[in-house]
Amino acid sequence: MKKWFPIGVAGGVVLVIALGAALIVHAESKTNKVSLADSAKPVSFVVAENAPYRPSRTYVGTIRPWIEASVGPQFVAAYVDTVLVRPGAMVQRNEVLATLDCRNASAASQAIASQARAIDARQKAIADEAARKKALLDGGFISENDVIQTEARSEAEAASLAAQRASLAQSTLQVDDCVLRAPFAGEIGARYMDPGAFVRPGAPIATVVDRTTVRIIIDAPESDFEHVAPGTKTKIHVVSTNRDLDASVSRRAPSADPGTRTVHVEIDVVDPDRTLPVNTTAEVRVDVGEPVPAVKIPIASATIQNGKAVFFTIDADVAHIHAPPLLGEIGGDFYLAPKDLAAGAKVVTEGRSSLSDKDRVTAGAAP
Repeated sequence: MKKWFPIGVAGGVVLVIALGAALIVHAESKTNKVSLADSAKPVSFVVAENAPYRPSRTYVGTIRPWIEASVGPQFVAAYVDTVLVRPGAMVQRNEVLATLDCRNASAASQAIASQARAIDARQKAIADEAARKKALLDGGFISENDVIQTEARSEAEAASLAAQRASLAQSTLQVDDCVLRAPFAGEIGARYMDPGAFVRPGAPIATVVDRTTVRIIIDAPESDFEHVAPGTKTKIHVVSTNRDLDASVSRRAPSADPGTRTVHVEIDVVDPDRTLPVNTTAEVRVDVGEPVPAVKIPIASATIQNGKAVFFTIDADVAHIHAPPLLGEIGGDFYLAPKDLAAGAKVVTEGRSSLSDKDRVTAGAAP
């Protein structure tokens, strides 16, 4: 028994060592010996396409109504009695929009009218008296001084009557100001007050807009003065409705704004169905120069640095970095000169942020 004990111990030690060696070999076989930098990186690509490029200018403008009016009292301060319209309502010219509680102005107007009638009656009576006295003057029945004084009183009453009639006209304006009417046919753009509110001269109660023709207003830099001459064709994108329009510049200011050095430009768009909301944003693009041959790539495939487009192309599963000058940008595409990028080249879109020049890649077409 003692003879076999050392042999058993030695065999167990050998078995443990063999088992450990087997485990080490198994673990080493699962280890990747290739560095991440040397492994192929998955990317997606698109194929560069030929497309003509024409330089353009893009401006952000505002869609304004052809005419717009804020309707409110101009002479009187009073409480709002009724407001008969709400935003979106169609109104005709001279249609009543609101009324004010002008009982005081109405009473004052009636009092002035009554005073004017009384003065008119007195003036007529004095004028008749002066005429009769003038007839008696020829027979020597009355002195000339009496006639002159009577005629003077008649003229004074006539002047007083004229002044009273002027006051009546002013009072009538105040009374008329209590009934607010639409100055033209259009739509109610906003309603600012409700019955019971107190309104003062110059404060609006509602606004009326005419959208049958709208004006797209832009302010162009002074360097673009020649590019926005009247008659220049433009392409307009209406942000609110995602609608595209073609129109021409209608008018251009002859001078720039002294503060901003921008030129005011207006583009008229006829819209009889009133589909364009006003006071919204419009993007206006004006083509400049002549079309030139170019190659386009998606904006997502490049980064702009100092006027250059930095992107990667794939050749034989190897990525190559490029940084040629950028011709321009239209929509969702960058445009490059054909000498800087050939049509048909594979341009990396997804995965380019992890690439370096001459990295190995596994490429698939972008969806």
